Amino acid sequence: MSKRALLSVSDKKGIIEFAKGLKNAGFEIISTGGTKKALLDEGIEVTGISEVTGFPEILEGRVKTLHPMVHGALLAKHGEESHLRQIEEHGIVPIQLVCVNLYPFQQTIEKPDVTWEEAIENIDIGGPSMLRSSAKNHQYVTAVVDPADYEGILLELAHTGSVSFETNRKLAAKVFRHTAAYDTMIAQYMTELSGEENPESLTVTYQLKQSLRYGENPHQKAAFYEKPLGSLFSIAKAKQLHGKALSYNNINDADAAIQIAKEFAEPAAVAVKHSNPCGVGTGDTIAEAFAKAFEADETSIFGGIVALNRTVDVKTAEKLSGIFLEIIIAPSFTPEALNLLKAKKNIRLLTIPFEAGSNIERRISSIEGGLLVQDSDNAKLDETTTTVPTKRKPTETEWQALKFGWKVVKHVKSNAIVVSNDQMTLGVGAGQMNRIGAASIALEQAGEKAAGSIMASDAFFPMEDTVEAAAKAGITAIIQPGGSIRDIDSIQKADEYGIAMVFTGVRHFKH
Repeated sequence: MSKRALLSVSDKKGIIEFAKGLKNAGFEIISTGGTKKALLDEGIEVTGISEVTGFPEILEGRVKTLHPMVHGALLAKHGEESHLRQIEEHGIVPIQLVCVNLYPFQQTIEKPDVTWEEAIENIDIGGPSMLRSSAKNHQYVTAVVDPADYEGILLELAHTGSVSFETNRKLAAKVFRHTAAYDTMIAQYMTELSGEENPESLTVTYQLKQSLRYGENPHQKAAFYEKPLGSLFSIAKAKQLHGKALSYNNINDADAAIQIAKEFAEPAAVAVKHSNPCGVGTGDTIAEAFAKAFEADETSIFGGIVALNRTVDVKTAEKLSGIFLEIIIAPSFTPEALNLLKAKKNIRLLTIPFEAGSNIERRISSIEGGLLVQDSDNAKLDETTTTVPTKRKPTETEWQALKFGWKVVKHVKSNAIVVSNDQMTLGVGAGQMNRIGAASIALEQAGEKAAGSIMASDAFFPMEDTVEAAAKAGITAIIQPGGSIRDIDSIQKADEYGIAMVFTGVRHFKH
């Protein structure tokens, strides 16, 4: 039986060398359009697809390979007499290898000025059909979608004269992953265009960015996948300038730090441990902001992750280099600052494009047997809808502190309490089973600094005990969502101590 290979690729990388190798292995080359021209230009003998089908390419190339002469050649079982007899009756010659990669749909819709018509024209139909046919029949056909596989296939052909069933099976699995991901991006694009919020089925795709040594603990296997067309302002898009590979916990904590840093327009520094902020500071300069973040909790920052929303200069780098940190994330580092920090062998230095802004993405969380999907918590404090139910209103200084605390508390695991002034956290109570427990931790950490500061709570007070504790510590203003059936108890207790309290009407649970 003669050997035929069908080559039709958008990405021409390595295709000339691959075609030459196939010719040396005794294959006749069939090709289409631009691939055919590229091969002919290199002096490689090629049979056009129209010569195989006996039908011209029509509809501006939309229809060229969707033909029984192609799919019969791909789907015939070479070990079944009835299949061989039928294709012989119809003059169909089997194809043993298909090399196809698809129209660049992702690259097309990534363009900021892409039109709907342009996107639609870059939905490949014939390519996925040929790949799926050949992958289905992988017992007899080699399906190739990735240029990275060309060399291995040619080596196998050179050594044994054929591609093994085991290799064909691996290649077929890659084909189905590839076409599934391709269709998923199209489905997501069309779903967004149609405005469907919760479609009857959710298809998502991610691309392997990094294999990880382990997960949260050494006995757990893990990997890091990146979302195609995902937010540029994310840890997935970070550029690593120095240090060893990121771990699972590094990535998780870095994401938490970045999300908090996004909240601030002024120079801000965020220190994170175990996905919770241990110190957040702002200032006129990034060095000043970091000094406040460090002062907020000099103990917990040890071994932590720091995100800064301004270029790291030498002055800031000097402060950073004096502490054991896992990661420093910033928009950029001055050359002097970078050289100084690189002296620390194990620290990871990352940059992300803060200027790119953040996509509003839906958050996906896995549970056993399913997924939970929700909008990101992008709610900002709206002063036009806040209310002040207490007799005393916040002073201007208190307002600034309340806004600062509210930005931070939304990123603290619930139940969450933050004690702060207008430029730094003083105490953080995270992940407690009751609100007074979270308040006790935050107030104890703040100590004497609590006097004259504010308290922020991610959810309402179900009882007056948190206000009582705040008052005894010297808190002068509180910001919380309100909405409890016992709000009046907290309001009366605040009035009793002369505390100003703001209701936002917005809750920030974070689990």
